[in-house]
Amino acid sequence: MMGSVWALGLMTGTVLDGMVDVALVRTDGEEIHELGPWGLVPYPAQLRSLLAEAQSAALEWQFEGPEPEIFRRAERALTSAQAEAARAFLSQSGVSAKDVSVVGFHGQTVLHRAPQPGRLGDTRQLGDGEWLARELGIDVAYDFRTADVRAGGQGAPLSARYHVALLESIAAAPNSAVLNLGGVGNLTWWAGREEFLAFDTGPANAPLNDWVRRHGLGEMDRGGSLAQAGTVDEARVALLLGHPYFAAPYPKSLDRNDFPALLANGLAPADGAATLAAFVGATVGKALDLLPERPATLVVCGGGRKNPVLMDAIGSRAAVNVVAAETVGWRGDAIEAECFAYLAVRVARALPITFPRTTGAPRPMIGGRMAVSSSAVR
Repeated sequence: MMGSVWALGLMTGTVLDGMVDVALVRTDGEEIHELGPWGLVPYPAQLRSLLAEAQSAALEWQFEGPEPEIFRRAERALTSAQAEAARAFLSQSGVSAKDVSVVGFHGQTVLHRAPQPGRLGDTRQLGDGEWLARELGIDVAYDFRTADVRAGGQGAPLSARYHVALLESIAAAPNSAVLNLGGVGNLTWWAGREEFLAFDTGPANAPLNDWVRRHGLGEMDRGGSLAQAGTVDEARVALLLGHPYFAAPYPKSLDRNDFPALLANGLAPADGAATLAAFVGATVGKALDLLPERPATLVVCGGGRKNPVLMDAIGSRAAVNVVAAETVGWRGDAIEAECFAYLAVRVARALPITFPRTTGAPRPMIGGRMAVSSSAVR
């Protein structure tokens, strides 16, 4: 694969919002040449329940012994739903499958364990790339994290190189940073050219969403209304910030359950939401303190940017100017799917997707696996 091609990215996050993020990007794996259509395609409600059950089974499994049987069922159902989402998206966008060179298929993370001294990390994403390639008739890049983990890396975050491409596309100044607020937060800091680093900052939407669900108040704190009505337990925030993760050097990564909703146990629903939001904001400040230089502005993408209480908490507690992705002309809801379209082209071109200063890999690593469709048109 040479030159600039159209790639399709598929992404579902650990927050289990019931959506497949889909985006088309024309790229050579280095520069972003054109951003095509994008969309959020819902998958069946029963699939969300199945994935939640698979995540619960993964917490009990902890990479010990045979995989839970539910993984097989959830993997097939997820892959089938994403194939259908991709077909529907291409049809609605008026794009033929033969015009797409490769699909970037992240799959659903059910468990992620960071490496420890003397022990490699591990990671498990559900998603059958070979089956998806046959279904769509398009080559598929998938399993983006395993090779990095097997080599001693964190396996996360993966978005750094795409964040850099986005910053280059708007001619950002050096010392720029991007924060993605998904289930966990991850930060990319760019010093210019090919000098960049990345790591997970701490919890983000996952504990907030789980807290709201636990109290039967919906799937998330929409607009931050619940947190807005609450009072922050400052003593609890200060205690939580003492966790050694926040002072640990990067690279470093988290599972969505490393900082769960139970951190707010004993608080009223609104106070718990307010406290968790404040905690997230303060963890971003801890992360910025680790950087070679603190950025003046933080561009925020991911679903958390839509929660004004969370954004205010980051601005005040991290002492940084916070702007949503749309402010600089980016498509905030599309960035993760765009990222995996971009990474798919890098995998196809044998370009590295992880680096020593993003995941702790021993060298820049190509990573990912390619499923070649016999019916793919080149």
